Amino acid sequence: MREKAGIYAGEAGNLRREKTGAAAEKNGNHAGDRMDKNGRIVYNKVWWRKAMYTFESRVRYSELDENGRLSLEGIMNYFQDCSTFQSEELGLGISHLAGRKRAWWLSAWLICLKRQPRLGERIRISTWPHGFKGIYGYRNFQIADGEGRPLIQADSTWFFYDLENGRPARVSEEERTGYGEEPALSLPALQGKIRIPQERIRREAVTVARHHLDSNHHVNNAQYAAIARELLPEGFAVGTLRVEYRRAAVLGDVMIPEVARVPEGYVISFRDQEDNPFANLWMAEKREDE
Repeated sequence: MREKAGIYAGEAGNLRREKTGAAAEKNGNHAGDRMDKNGRIVYNKVWWRKAMYTFESRVRYSELDENGRLSLEGIMNYFQDCSTFQSEELGLGISHLAGRKRAWWLSAWLICLKRQPRLGERIRISTWPHGFKGIYGYRNFQIADGEGRPLIQADSTWFFYDLENGRPARVSEEERTGYGEEPALSLPALQGKIRIPQERIRREAVTVARHHLDSNHHVNNAQYAAIARELLPEGFAVGTLRVEYRRAAVLGDVMIPEVARVPEGYVISFRDQEDNPFANLWMAEKREDE
């Protein structure tokens, strides 16, 4: 199956609502679900939103982890591809930003994994902004199965950056109105810094190479997760991932991963040779009842 083009705005809306509304009723699962009293994510059903962009795909062999499921970095790559597709379709993409000497840079992730899809499985990847404030933009993501049942949901924080003056900038009205916004998923709040334990084990340093970089000439956000996953014990399944990006690593930088065991799983901090952080990851283990 070929990837289907993104669905955006009104022309696809009525048809999509007609097709998916009945299915949502049949499954008895609706938007507005949230965490239960035990702290587990009760997944939201998302079908169609005005400011949503969706494309469909199938899980490729090249995207699998060693267990035959869509890998953590594969999930993050789908998410960043989806938001990039939306930006390009709206005329707010890479060339638009370059002409205005602006950029959107990722500040933080929260990714909640219910089930990682398998090889060949049909999936729908969606994204939509749910707010703007000052220099920040907030964006939800979802990967659903072919029937629209949510498998993975995420929240993210981005900041608008003035490349000419080298500092954050207030989000322009052009960006706000161009994207629009919709209600947020009911996920845990993406606030507060990840606590870094004092007792950490230093692992082998990683020197940033070209294959780590994206078009911003920084280490791509998914690369931190790919490296971190190699530091986890065999059989450890990630149920929730939090990432905070503190400073962009560039070609030739030396990143030293430091690993700490915490009650929920592991914290991994990528640090420079002066002990300043590049990125911190909190990886909670998936529980058997999830």
